[in-house]
Amino acid sequence: MLSAAVTAIGSTVQSSIGRLAAEVPAPESDLNPIFPELKEVAWGFGSFAVFAIVLRYVLFPPLKRSMDARYASIRADHEQADATTAAARGDVAAYEARLAEVRAEAAARVDAARATLESERQARLAEVNARIAERKAAAQAEVDAAREAARSQIESAVADVAATAGELATGRRPDPAVVSTAVSEVLSAGVAR
Repeated sequence: MLSAAVTAIGSTVQSSIGRLAAEVPAPESDLNPIFPELKEVAWGFGSFAVFAIVLRYVLFPPLKRSMDARYASIRADHEQADATTAAARGDVAAYEARLAEVRAEAAARVDAARATLESERQARLAEVNARIAERKAAAQAEVDAAREAARSQIESAVADVAATAGELATGRRPDPAVVSTAVSEVLSAGVAR
């Protein structure tokens, strides 16, 4: 490719066409702005290799040890938690067994107390019922004695009233033996009911 260079020095103008073309190198046809040069690739690979080696042998082992220690700590905590849980379940089972024993013992004591109270109550009721029966029998005896004592008076009063009523109704006085027998029969029939 030709190029012209015009220079003005004072009043003279020179032009050099061929010489400029020889000094300027021809452009390279294989330049690619995306593709890196070989030196850049070599330096990048070398720095990556150094970084990888430093990371693998210097930085990773302490990190790995701390991760293993953390994992072991977590595993130990889990095992301790499982052991504590198992111990707690054992304690709860023992507590529930003891609680069942205490409840059974309390229930036995309550049942014994109930049986004792029931027997005392039955004895007391039998005693009270016996006293009531005695008083009832005594009261019945008094009532029967009073009834027998009043019976003769009532019979004579009823016989007089019946004889007077019969005399007023018929105009003659009935036989006292017949009136007394009729009043005794009626009064004994009334008591039997």
